[in-house]
Parts: sequence; C-alpha cells; structure tokens
Amino acid sequence: MLREIQCFAGVAARLSFSRAAADLGMSQPAVSQAVSRLERATGVRLFERTARQVRLTAEGRTLLSYADRLLEAAAEFSSEAARLTRPLIHLAYPPLIGPLAARIARRLAGRAPAIGVELRPAGRGDASAALTRGEVSAAILATPAPAPFGTAARFHITIDHLAVPAGHPLWARARVAPDDLTGQVLLTPGRSWTGLPGRPRVVADDDFGAALDLVAAGAGLLPSPQLLVRAVRRDDIRFVPFDAGDLRITYALAWSRERVTPELMALVQAVQEALWTR
Repeated sequence: MLREIQCFAGVAARLSFSRAAADLGMSQPAVSQAVSRLERATGVRLFERTARQVRLTAEGRTLLSYADRLLEAAAEFSSEAARLTRPLIHLAYPPLIGPLAARIARRLAGRAPAIGVELRPAGRGDASAALTRGEVSAAILATPAPAPFGTAARFHITIDHLAVPAGHPLWARARVAPDDLTGQVLLTPGRSWTGLPGRPRVVADDDFGAALDLVAAGAGLLPSPQLLVRAVRRDDIRFVPFDAGDLRITYALAWSRERVTPELMALVQAVQEALWTR
C-alpha cells in the first residue's frame, strides 16, 4: 500500500494526475489506478475529479498529513537500513588536522559503494592504544608510528608561528628567530622540538588546545603550525611568525597489519586523494 499512498501524496501535491505521474516516473493510468485502489481499501473518497480540475476532499486533506508522515518515516527507514548495511571505518585522528579528517570522511561517503566513517579525535597515545585493541580501523599518527603498525600517506605540517602570552617580551615582535628562544620554556605536545634552544616541557599528547591554555597562563611558549593559527582566535595569545627553518610535524595513516580489509585500502586511497586536492 506504500506505493498507493505515494501516488496519493503526489497527486495531492500537484492536483494533477499527469504531473504527479511525471514526478513519480509512472504512467498516468497507473497513478489513477493506484489512487483508486487506495480509495477502495480505505473506503474514503480522496479526490473530487472533473474534466478540468482535481481537488482534495475534506477527508483527503485530513489523511494527507498522515500520508506525508508515513512516507517520511519510510524514507528514514530506507536510509537507516542502507547505513546499517554499508561498510564502516573507525578513524582516530589528532584534533589539529580535523579539516583533513572531515575531507576524508566526505570522500568515502561519496564513493560507490559508499563507506561510512566514524571519526574519533584522539592524541597519539590514545589513538595507538585504540588501534592495538581493534577499537579503530586506522589512525592518523605523528611519526614515527609504533613498530607493529603499517603506514602510508605521509604528510608534513610546517611549524611557522610561535604562540606567546599577553605581556610577554616577544608579544610585540614582528618575527621571532630560534635564538630568541634561549632560556624560554617550550611546550611540546607529545614530542620535543629538535634543534631549538630553550627548555622543553612535554604536555598533553597532541593536544594543542590544552597547550594554548598553558601559554595563556604563562607556562611557556608553543611552536605552532598555520593550521592552528587559522583555527584559533584568542585575545590572551598572539601567534608571532617564527623562522623555524625545517621544523615540522610529520603524520601518517597507520593500521594494524593483521586487520587489512578492502575498506582500509579505500581509506588509504581517500587519504592520498584528500592530501593531493583541497
């Protein structure tokens, strides 16, 4: 009966059997027969038909809202059934590269057949543990990745700014050089900044947001990539351009060598494509 209700709603929207038939990709006689079957099954006259016009009866207007809700529920049912049967990838990623993770998810959702992606923001330690336990299919990790994992699609994020707190002597500088960091505390989210002067202080793993709170509190300075500069607007922190040379963070897609699937290979391809295009 769902097809008959769809025809009823189509005719009610257009007040025309021929236009409803065109919308539904059916012949006009087939639509007319479907509406007649629904009228017989319900014992309700839905339309008043004349040679010149089609009008809803009072009973038809009452039933139309029920028909619309039923068709909406049927569409939601079909959508959810399709979601439940499509392959699903669980991807852990550092919050810093959230825009890239979103592009990857969109690419996989747009392919045929579609692959769903559950995104899980996580620092390196949590992501590695989840990957080991099989809770995620893959993870984007700062390199080097732990030895048991396979990797692909490496990419680099250049460090080109320094986050400094309000009132700091470097706040008003137009540009900072490595020599300016002598004696300063450098916050290092899960890594050390090789080759920079200053005293390193390791903070929450891959959590640049928490590190910025420490900067604002005067606990240290934070070498930062352009991705962070574009995403953050704070009055208590200034990102000063930083001549850091070849300082960068390298990331790669990592996965368990024991759990290689066609969906995982599609993920590798999607990551590579997302890196090549913007």
